[in-house]
Amino acid sequence: MNKYKLSAFTTVVAGAMTLAACGGGEEAGSGGEGGGEGLESNIVTIATGGASGPYNIIGSTLADVYSNEYGVNSRTQTTGASVENVNLMKEDKIEMAFTMSDVVSQAVEGEESFTEPTDKISQIAALYPNYVQIVTTEDSGIETFDDLVGKRIAVGDQNSGVEVNARTLLEGHGITYDDIEVDYLGYAEAADGLRAGQLDAAFLTSGLPNASLLELSETLDIRMVSIDPADVEEIAQDKSYFVALEIPADTYGNEEAVPTAAIMNALIVDSEMSEDDVYKLTQTFFDNLETLGNSHQAATDITLEKAQEGLVAPLHPGAERYYSEQ
Repeated sequence: MNKYKLSAFTTVVAGAMTLAACGGGEEAGSGGEGGGEGLESNIVTIATGGASGPYNIIGSTLADVYSNEYGVNSRTQTTGASVENVNLMKEDKIEMAFTMSDVVSQAVEGEESFTEPTDKISQIAALYPNYVQIVTTEDSGIETFDDLVGKRIAVGDQNSGVEVNARTLLEGHGITYDDIEVDYLGYAEAADGLRAGQLDAAFLTSGLPNASLLELSETLDIRMVSIDPADVEEIAQDKSYFVALEIPADTYGNEEAVPTAAIMNALIVDSEMSEDDVYKLTQTFFDNLETLGNSHQAATDITLEKAQEGLVAPLHPGAERYYSEQ
């Protein structure tokens, strides 16, 4: 069982008794069941990613929901994505963030891009899978993952979640940055580079579909580079957040499904936010899944039933309380 799953029943009961003893106050956000009663915090800043990515699209919709529901100043902050989002939370500059699970796992453990473990991060939910989408042009000569050697490749913004998992997957195939020409580019810039013939391939890891890649597929003959499921499974022995999935046929005009790797996304929150506030933010998040799904197709894969599968950070007590009631 995942070490961050819900506590034992006795712990939940004890927590509920404590909450009942502390309830009944008149302050906004104390106790209650959400539904517009207000929050103790007046600001809920949600760190996302690039302006054209699913994080920012879904996050902007969520910020609007929170502003309308609780009368708070909720807004998104466009960033270089996962690593930057974690660092912003550690610096008390944001309250919530969309991140990739691999980066959150590294932050909690103090590995890779993080020099020491942090307890500033709690998780609200596991969200939807981010698909590793490796795109090239029909005339690039790249047909397999190993063909990336010696090519000029966009691997995402430096220290973004895209770049972290691109580096990990390359190393899992015995390829280092010394074996390719690396460009640190976000989604839109990578698509522009491919269109202009300045790149041979690019990693655009996100939910499906990626808006920049979808637009590129309409103006350029592209090919999606597959990743063998057996290779994904081997890499996952050490990096357990990777799973083997497929990009469905016709996502980008591809006639057949494309095997690839995927990483679950995580919705994280500052551990120091109050239990009542996170309870309400969690409840409102799940109450508005249809609205979020209407903003971007990727959010339609978020479900309450799977929200606690594959957690990589401690579950915030407010989210735990919400789940225990469900």
